[in-house]
Amino acid sequence: MSALVAPASLPVAEVFGPTIQGEGPSAGQNALFLRLGACNLSCTWCDTPYTWDGKRFDLRQEIRRVPVVDLAETTAKHPHALIVITGGEPLLHQSTDAWRSLMAVLRYTTRRVEIETNGTLAPKPVSLGVPRLVFNVSPKLANSGMPEDRRIKPEALEAFADLAAKDRARFKFVAANSDDLEEIATLTDRFRIPPHATWVMPEGVTPEQTIAAGRALAEDVIRRNWHLTLRQHVLLWPGERER
Repeated sequence: MSALVAPASLPVAEVFGPTIQGEGPSAGQNALFLRLGACNLSCTWCDTPYTWDGKRFDLRQEIRRVPVVDLAETTAKHPHALIVITGGEPLLHQSTDAWRSLMAVLRYTTRRVEIETNGTLAPKPVSLGVPRLVFNVSPKLANSGMPEDRRIKPEALEAFADLAAKDRARFKFVAANSDDLEEIATLTDRFRIPPHATWVMPEGVTPEQTIAAGRALAEDVIRRNWHLTLRQHVLLWPGERER
């Protein structure tokens, strides 16, 4: 624990597991989730608004400061093969002592680590120093309701595309229809995101919506040599938090 800065703490909305990773390349795998507070976007369909939306939620009740030493002890206690750091937008905390402390702890873990990010912030060296860490990058499309200049940051996406070529990042896009797939194609061409690192996830907060959207997208996704991921936690535990 000598790498820890003693008073360092992070804004935490939830720590939960064992559960499964519900999305992307690791879907179905046993996981522990660390969900941090704060986000730099406000997508209309966001399923975790309690991490950032102070108009609808009392963030003083939803988010608490947790010392990194406590997070380290929690991750050490549970034998999950996968640790997922999510949000909100976790990379907002990259410049803090707490983040540096957390990365120092994870640098020596034998577990795999995934950081889920919206792709607007390039990873700093401190976040790249964990050998078994990969980024699940989810750039937001027009369907998010966010203006393009806020959701698409070329420098950050280029950095993640370079990491994808090294198998340290993969891209996951939320789509509802064929227009969304055309937008994804434009982004993958622009940033040279390889097909093997491109995942499409149907929009939906209920099993019915998720399956219907998945059926509508599947053939086109297959034709483009991309991957399709459903939202297993939505199919299994619709509407439940800490799942």
